[in-house]
Amino acid sequence: AMIGPAYEDVPVSSMRKVIATRLVESKTSAPHFYITLEVDMKAAVQARAEINKIEGVNITLNDLIVKAAALALARHPTVNASWRGEFVRFFKSVDVAVAVSVPDGLITPVLRGCQAKGLLGISSEIKDLAERAREKKLLPEEYTGGTFTISNMGMFGIQSFTAIINPPEAAILAVSAIQEVPVVEGGSIVPGLRMSLTLSCDHRVVDGASAARFLKDLKCFLEKPLSLAL
Repeated sequence: AMIGPAYEDVPVSSMRKVIATRLVESKTSAPHFYITLEVDMKAAVQARAEINKIEGVNITLNDLIVKAAALALARHPTVNASWRGEFVRFFKSVDVAVAVSVPDGLITPVLRGCQAKGLLGISSEIKDLAERAREKKLLPEEYTGGTFTISNMGMFGIQSFTAIINPPEAAILAVSAIQEVPVVEGGSIVPGLRMSLTLSCDHRVVDGASAARFLKDLKCFLEKPLSLAL
């Protein structure tokens, strides 16, 4: 027989409380809609392998995705925006928040001015921010005030998911795992590498057509990875 209660009550940490409040606020105030696109990642995987042959360089696929998103956001200001009630704020800088899992929840360190940063700069900055996030050494201004968020669950093998917008941003990108799948090319079935991207949008700011155009450009950048080196 069990002695004592068959459960454990753990007090909610202040971090969890903040996350809970913001997520409820987001899901109840921002009318979310979702669009999904599949990206051919064969060229990006090859490009990453080539780049990483350079001594001391180790960029991740996530670095490539952040860079591609920054380039696409610079082209689509509607997605790099925020609902402010009486007006919509369009940000001139692309400040990408990257969701990082920490023991007590989730934190989103922000990379400022991504539109002007190269792959190496993005890569080393993400490594630094993520490391300090896990050690709880980030300053508040380092994890607030982003203009767009990327949540990548590829490392968990997730096929596809939808993310909740990080308010007051207008959109968040959910990145899934790259999967080996059979694809049809010129009438034959060949092995392919595919990755699913889902964009969650605040419909008050972003409409379907502009969300679709943004994702299409993001897909183009990832499928022609040399464009990311420019």
